[in-house]
Amino acid sequence: MRVKIALLQMVCSAEKEKNVEKTLKYLEKAAAQNVDIVCLQELFSTLYIAHTENERYFELAETIPGPTLEKLQNSARTNGVAVIAPIFEVDSEVPGTYYNTAAVIDRDGRIVGKYRKTHLPQLPEYQEKYYFKPGNLGYPVFQVGGHRIGVYICYDRHFLEGPRVMALRGAEIVFIPTCTGFYPELWELELRAHASFNTIFVAGVNRVGVEFEGQKHPYYGNSMVVDPSGQVIARASSEEQMLIAELDMKRIVERRRRAPFLRDRRPDLCSPLMEFS
Repeated sequence: MRVKIALLQMVCSAEKEKNVEKTLKYLEKAAAQNVDIVCLQELFSTLYIAHTENERYFELAETIPGPTLEKLQNSARTNGVAVIAPIFEVDSEVPGTYYNTAAVIDRDGRIVGKYRKTHLPQLPEYQEKYYFKPGNLGYPVFQVGGHRIGVYICYDRHFLEGPRVMALRGAEIVFIPTCTGFYPELWELELRAHASFNTIFVAGVNRVGVEFEGQKHPYYGNSMVVDPSGQVIARASSEEQMLIAELDMKRIVERRRRAPFLRDRRPDLCSPLMEFS
């Protein structure tokens, strides 16, 4: 079975509605090319707010579901395209609590679940702990169009545990929506490592451009798709682009026959890791 995915790396403006409308046009283009799943970049509807600490940015947060997701749900339903939509979430049950979250929308417009970013950076230009609470939903796997997918967000990719758990729970593709200008030497390395260690497809989408005055690290794009052997099969530039790739899901089983890494794990020897928790 094959699945066609698209990764939308986009230049964002300070006008939320314009970002959303531009995204909706890209979803129409994806549908015209028979794409099954579109993954948007981290915090797709706004500027990357965590470049500084500013209380007024909390006004951009939305519940799930909410106005922005409703537009994406309508588009998914109309165009028959599933969407992974990372947004700034305010918890509807605990007001005043915020998360960096990716909602997963099926091609029928239904929200099938969400992933909340687990690891939060607190670095120059990445001050996320001011805005977000660490995710509390673990590492779920979602059924989308007959495929099992997982989501990791940006800084999460520096930590190996999430994709391993998702792979063991049956994930075939792990999407990693991102906004980064840091660690360019790790971007490809980590995506290829997650794919190879877990014999899954990994798709990383990164924001592009400069969004604020004095930004020292422009977001470098370079979105890519990696196959279960760790080989890059599609790569974007540093400009705004919708990267499309067709994945042959048989390659997962074929790779695992030749490289049975998941079979040969020794979790019985991993308990010492808990000594350092």
